[in-house]
This record gives sequence, structure tokens and C-alpha cells, in this order.
Amino acid sequence: MLPVTHVLAFGAWLVAQSKAAPSAPTISIFLKPPGVIPPGGSTTICCSCQHGNGNFMLYKDGHQLRTLEQSGSRAEFSISNATYKDTGTYNCHYLEGGTVLARSDGLDVMVTGIHLPGPDLSVLPGHEVTAGTRVIFRCTPTHRSTGCFLYLEGQIRAQVLSREQDDYNFSHVQKGEGGRYSCQCFTKNASIEWSAVSKTLDLVVRDYKLCNAVRLALGAGLLVLLGLITAEATRGRCCRGGRAHALPAGSAPLTATSVGTPGFPSCASRWDK
Repeated sequence: MLPVTHVLAFGAWLVAQSKAAPSAPTISIFLKPPGVIPPGGSTTICCSCQHGNGNFMLYKDGHQLRTLEQSGSRAEFSISNATYKDTGTYNCHYLEGGTVLARSDGLDVMVTGIHLPGPDLSVLPGHEVTAGTRVIFRCTPTHRSTGCFLYLEGQIRAQVLSREQDDYNFSHVQKGEGGRYSCQCFTKNASIEWSAVSKTLDLVVRDYKLCNAVRLALGAGLLVLLGLITAEATRGRCCRGGRAHALPAGSAPLTATSVGTPGFPSCASRWDK
């Protein structure tokens, strides 16, 4: 059996190896709050990258706009008093030492007139659910609409809701699908008319199975470590107690039947030699 110190050293080596080969950075871009922006409105373009302390560069329609001020792993670009000129496709580049390491997907920003009131957003069975629960979001417009979009803050894509289907169903909601939701509807006649964005709704998804699995894994790891420590300590006592000593002249040799250590038969074999 390997000594406990060897086992711990091997674990530390595995951790060091995992940190020595970092994966390529990924960058995300999203609008906060999401949705179509009315003229004179405001929003924020957010770029996020969990990697080092590099710089973000913001592009619009393929043209460089500016270097963004970074705060932690995120950089933000605020649009205030929006005009139609702010409409376009934005993306972020992440750089370190002047080298581009990652590029985000394109984020479509639309500035247009808002002529309809915002819809009502609700969720069933409630605002807090466990992972795997069937969750239904319902976006109810106050007017006859062609369709609606369901937004999740922090995501670049929206879910489309058709006129025949005014709700969106998560058959088995997952931990990563929790967050702040909103919806927005539109009507397509001679032109497209947009509603305001609904009030936000927070969905909390609790993964009790994952929490229990982590607790079990930690408990099992602790038991294994205690077992290794106990086995190593037992082996050390066994070896120290089993050392042979010189016998006085004329004394009868000791055997396993005359002297033994209960529970450790391997020690008795050393006395037989």
C-alpha cells in the first residue's frame, strides 16, 4: 500500500497539471436589458470572458468602435438616448498583449418605435423550482399579436413564441436555465409594430440532486483518506512491534503460539523466523 504522503503528492500533481494546460478562452456578448430599444431609450452591451486580464474591443458591423473598460471578467458599453444609427450587429474581441484570443457571436441591436403596451409574463408552477421540473412561461399580450420573443438576461438568443402558442415549455428545466426573464411582442401588418418589454420575472432552479452528489463525493473522499491514514498508521505499528530481539543464552525461541499480536497475523509470522 502506498504511503499517505505519496497519495497526497499525486493528487497535488494532478491539480497542477490541470492548471498548466488552460483551455482556449470563450467570450459572450449580450444586451442588458434585452429587447428592441425605442428611440431615446437606453441599454448596455455586455462582453464577458473568464480568462486572465486582457482587453475587450467592441466592433459594430465589422468596424472597430472602441476599447472597453474592463471590470473583473466583464466589460460594458452603454447606449443612452438611442437613435436609429445605433442599430446594427455588434461583437466583442478579447485580446492579450495585442493578440486576439477570442471573438464573440454577433449581437443584433434594433432601435425602432414602440407603439404597443408591454405583455404580461407569468411562469408555472412558480418562481422557484427544482431541476427536472416541467416549467411553462406564458407571455400574454394586451393586443392581437403575430408573435412574441422570450428573453433570458445574459443570453444572446431569444425564444420565438408564435400566435398559436403564447407559452414556452421547458419539459425538464436545468440549473443553467434559471435567471431573469422578460418577453416582447410584435404585430406584422403593413409594417412591424413592437410592444414594450414586459416586466422581468426571476426563475430560481435548485439542483438538490447535484448538492447531494457533491456531499456524497466529499464524504466518500474523506472516508478514503481516513482509511489510508489508519492503514498507514497500523502498518507502522505492526512493523515496529514485529522486530526480533536477541534471546538470552539457553532461552527457548518464541513462537506465534506463545506471543502474538491480536488482529495482526502478519506480525506473528515475523516471530517465527
